[in-house]
Amino acid sequence: MHTSALVLFSGGQDSTTCLAAALDKYERVETVGFDYGQRHRIELDVRLRVLEQLRERFPRWDARLGEDHLLTVDVLGQISASSLTQDIAFEMQANGLPNTFVPGRNLLFLTLAGALAYRRGLDVIATGVCETDFSGYPDCRDDTMKAMQLALSLGMDRRLLIETPLMWIDKAATWEMAHRIGGPALVDLIVEDTHTCYLGDRAQRHGWGYGCGNCPACELRARGWERYIASTL
Repeated sequence: MHTSALVLFSGGQDSTTCLAAALDKYERVETVGFDYGQRHRIELDVRLRVLEQLRERFPRWDARLGEDHLLTVDVLGQISASSLTQDIAFEMQANGLPNTFVPGRNLLFLTLAGALAYRRGLDVIATGVCETDFSGYPDCRDDTMKAMQLALSLGMDRRLLIETPLMWIDKAATWEMAHRIGGPALVDLIVEDTHTCYLGDRAQRHGWGYGCGNCPACELRARGWERYIASTL
């Protein structure tokens, strides 16, 4: 039986929802974030605020929430021309993928998370990837996660489970999941304290939280919020 988890935690809506789900399920939960030279590096500061607020507002989770780890992998910026790591406009590429795609990002993140989970004695790696309501990234797909789970388990010679609680739900259902796990308090925390905007905009406040309102991440979050609110009326 799995009792511990390592959550890939960026400080955004999806990873915060995954973290709450893990805290509700496992006895011991640690978090890991990645500094890869992202333009929206404000998320590295926001994630600490989210962790603080989770401890404060949900005392039942405080004892379960363990160490936070931050790993530097800025090599991704050296090998990628993504609009997430360079000051270039968001656009679709000839291959049908948006230029927000950072090749190999999730593969590298999961490999490092696997090594960290092995060292820390954690059973599960939880990540907020999704292929139902997403930007088309191939390293967010279920087949990729299953392949990585097998590769990590073989390479570490230890069974590691990659858990993807958001894989088959859309953003509206992600808001609903947060409400189901932590009620209005968790939804409010996600709105006020998490960060999704690719441009790192914390000046503009919308019903769903802070962001430019125009980048792909903001548009996905906003559409999901609108459907979620409509479902509660």
